[in-house]
Amino acid sequence: MLTKQNKQYTRGGQSCGQGAFPIAALLAGATIWGLLWYPYRLLEQAGVSGPTATVITYLVALLLGLAVFPHKLRTVRILDRETFLLVGIGLSAGWANLAYVLGVLHGEIMRVMLLFYLSPLWTIVFARFLLSEVLSVHGYLVIVFSLGGAIIMLWQPEGSLLPSSYADWMGISAGFMFALANVLSRKDQHHDVRLKSVAVWVGVALVAFGYSLFLPGLPASVDVSAHTFLLLLLVGLTVFALSLMVQYGLTHTPANQAIVIMLFELVVAAVAAYFLTDEAMTLREWVGGAMIVSASLFSARMNRE
Repeated sequence: MLTKQNKQYTRGGQSCGQGAFPIAALLAGATIWGLLWYPYRLLEQAGVSGPTATVITYLVALLLGLAVFPHKLRTVRILDRETFLLVGIGLSAGWANLAYVLGVLHGEIMRVMLLFYLSPLWTIVFARFLLSEVLSVHGYLVIVFSLGGAIIMLWQPEGSLLPSSYADWMGISAGFMFALANVLSRKDQHHDVRLKSVAVWVGVALVAFGYSLFLPGLPASVDVSAHTFLLLLLVGLTVFALSLMVQYGLTHTPANQAIVIMLFELVVAAVAAYFLTDEAMTLREWVGGAMIVSASLFSARMNRE
């Protein structure tokens, strides 16, 4: 269990509480995340690489944000004593989102997502140092089950425990950075959901653009058909709504509880992958994945008495 002298953060004397709306927002976000890999695969097949598609879709979300709530983006709201938190949220979310896209494009959907859900393990570490939360019995169970599941999934006959593929590395790093973004978003009670969402859009676009510069061919060289352009706009609009929902949920929900609610993404992704791909998980992957999911479930109790 993770305990904290002040269990709930407050703003204006009121608890940033655990109502139905934050949970519903996270569930909706998890549903969309569980399906979002598919349009990115369609874009990859249409000749738009993962990094390029990520840059374009998050720029669309950013432009929508600037148009919808420009009054929230005054300099005085951004350049203050908590600016470093916005920068941290943007950059960590930037890598988390890009790595997620790269992982699901180049690997098996469920394997990448299960490795992504090692994030409760990383959340414990970040919450300890950034939120002053103290590890207890349930926290140790999260560590044991997370590491055990990862070892089972990653173990190779030659005895190596390191990720064996590019997609595995992307899945693990995405979860690591998502945990950091999660904890930073919970810590930042100074900026509102819209401003944090803008930080995410800017961060993802910058990180993805920087990554794309190291790839052969430039984003501008992509020949985009009308159908592909429409799909990019639709994904950008979806990202816009998704970011607002997830940031709202993360801001008003304890970090470790949020991770568990987001597990619904695995259910959606499993059903979608079954109908949309011919991928199949091995028995070892099922066992390791079950342990990782169990760790996430244990993490739900880390903010309770």
